[in-house]
Amino acid sequence: MSAVCGVLVAGLMVPAVALTGNTATSSIDFFDHLPDQMNVGVPAQSSRILASDGSELATFYNQNRTNVKLADISPFMKNAAIAIEDARYYQHGGIDTKGLMRAVVSMVQGGGRQGASTITQQYVNNVIIQTYAANGEFDKIKLGGDKKAGDKVREIKLAIAMEKKYSKDDILQGYLNWVLFANGNYGVEAAASYYFGVHAKNLTLPQAALLAGVVNSPTVYDPVANPDNAISRRNMVLANMLDQKMIDKKQYDAAVKTKIDLKIHPNKNGCATAERGEYFCEYVTNLISNDPRYGKTKADREKLLEQGGLTVKTTLDPKLQDAAQAQFANFTPMNNNPDKVGQALVTVQPKTGKILAMAQNTKLHAPKGQWSTEYNFTVDKFDKSGNSLGGSGGFDVGSTIKPFTYAEWLNSGHKINDMVDASVRRYPVGFHWQNSCGVSTGAYDSSDPVNAADDLQNAEDGRYARITAHMGLVLSLNTATVAEAAQLDLCNIQKMMTAAGIHLGADPNKPYDLSNVSSLLGSGEVAPLTMATAFATFASGGVHCDPIALVSITNAKGDKFPVPTANCKQTIQPEVAAGVVHTLQQVLVNGSGWQIGLRYPAGAKTGTTNDSQQTWTTGFTKGLVTSSWLGSPENKNRGNNDLLIQNKRIPYVDGATYAGVAWQGYMNAVAGNYDTSGFPEPPSSMLNPVVVAPPPSAPTDTKNTKKDDKSDTKSPAPKKKD
Repeated sequence: MSAVCGVLVAGLMVPAVALTGNTATSSIDFFDHLPDQMNVGVPAQSSRILASDGSELATFYNQNRTNVKLADISPFMKNAAIAIEDARYYQHGGIDTKGLMRAVVSMVQGGGRQGASTITQQYVNNVIIQTYAANGEFDKIKLGGDKKAGDKVREIKLAIAMEKKYSKDDILQGYLNWVLFANGNYGVEAAASYYFGVHAKNLTLPQAALLAGVVNSPTVYDPVANPDNAISRRNMVLANMLDQKMIDKKQYDAAVKTKIDLKIHPNKNGCATAERGEYFCEYVTNLISNDPRYGKTKADREKLLEQGGLTVKTTLDPKLQDAAQAQFANFTPMNNNPDKVGQALVTVQPKTGKILAMAQNTKLHAPKGQWSTEYNFTVDKFDKSGNSLGGSGGFDVGSTIKPFTYAEWLNSGHKINDMVDASVRRYPVGFHWQNSCGVSTGAYDSSDPVNAADDLQNAEDGRYARITAHMGLVLSLNTATVAEAAQLDLCNIQKMMTAAGIHLGADPNKPYDLSNVSSLLGSGEVAPLTMATAFATFASGGVHCDPIALVSITNAKGDKFPVPTANCKQTIQPEVAAGVVHTLQQVLVNGSGWQIGLRYPAGAKTGTTNDSQQTWTTGFTKGLVTSSWLGSPENKNRGNNDLLIQNKRIPYVDGATYAGVAWQGYMNAVAGNYDTSGFPEPPSSMLNPVVVAPPPSAPTDTKNTKKDDKSDTKSPAPKKKD
């Protein structure tokens, strides 16, 4: 058989004179020495990223394909392919000698070349071509007239070997999963979905005949670009099926009268076409492409994502994601945001680290006239290995950083209602700031004629007095926080921040910088995800968990890949966490967040930097922690006052004005889906008697006018939220 095929194919590919003795002998010898093994492997398949409930977020591919078993392919499709491509498929051993002889005779008689490839040969050819394409080896691909006699002979030898190794059904299944059906659709499942919105097993007779006709020349018979050609070819397929008694005359007549009736479902490839959470999707793909566990090089990892048929299950809760995304329509809608005010919400679950929502008011590829950005407002710029995470790198956090000084106040043995002197406004040059792991500087002293530093300021003149540490945080007094820090080791404050997971957004390997005391009031750039994770440490009783987005990753064969764990650990004493939560709950009652309370037990802290450049509310229930941010990501020094937000312009924006109201609306909508029970009280030994009653007037977050002191700013009018 091999010898005969070698001679026939050589004669088919070269002039008829080649059938003489010497050429025949060399062809047979050449054929016998060709390799007869072929590793088919798994074809490149699309990968899917799923939400926590199994719903699809996005797909990735460079060959859009979903492998299916032969049993999951319509019998019409199987018969249609055989009828038009290889009528004697179940009778030959990989080579249709009748077809070869017919082609040779036609050529000898001057009829030119004719195709004689069986389904098995086409399968071999598709495996070779698409494997090269998937590996980027396009220079090795040979199509049609590019093939020489040796290429065709090798293809035949491999087809014969394949028939010895695999059953006919296995080969037909492989063929229908590998072949191109035009418009970037590889395999019948992808084609059925794209052209008709159905699975391959549900293809009707006319649909199957149409797809079978495309394979011969996907460009010529493309149903979208050339519908008349496609219908003509479909009817040819149907005629062949009738001749081969695969269908009867009644089925044939009905099928040829059927309109093409395409129901195009455009292919979605990549995060820009995600059903929801496109920036979360980008974050997930960065986690995969940055992790050596998924390949030696970044190129290997990206190839795995695009070709490995991965199923990536994530932590994203669709209900929370949709609710978060919906909030922006109330403030900075995508179609009415001329000032490019950025807004974001990110939610994590305490004690698990799961990222449940990650939303912002932009798109990766927005319609013309709308704001488009590749930057994720909620995450760090790089991971710990220096790989890009696509993030903006964080923003100055303002007064949302103050709870960590308060936490160290409690951790070092002070009590919730211990008094601090918030009347002190001057800390001169040379003031001894204790820092056992470095040096901290910073001065507030308007009496110094040389340095001309402003005195430390609060929002309201009447706030300069002795006060409890508890009320100092509730009212967000700068003078109270600095007075506490003056009695503490700033190194320990920094360690408390690190224990909660706080680090700089531009470099996660660097702790929050306290080399200047202005950072105690929020002049450090931290990502919203980091702030949510840090507050989750308080909400969980001092248990810190790294934020995680991946639940599981499996490939097309069912192999499981490792995923990062949350690495949950008790990093803050439970009684300290309880004390902080106790005070942060009061922020929503009679503090800087008094107008944005929830219907559930909750705590929060607002934050506003100088000139309202960045505004925050980060808060929690027992089951959810959300950081809400509004600011200017492209120009971090631009204030948000007088910008168009909520379809109006107001002279002063603080942390509660928009970020807080968005947090409130979102958390009230979704918190009930998770734990909303109460928090444990701090130990009685930490709750010493209150010495001074809190000031009666409505509170506001505070301001330091020193430009490098990014602390909460003053409202010019009474009853401001921040």
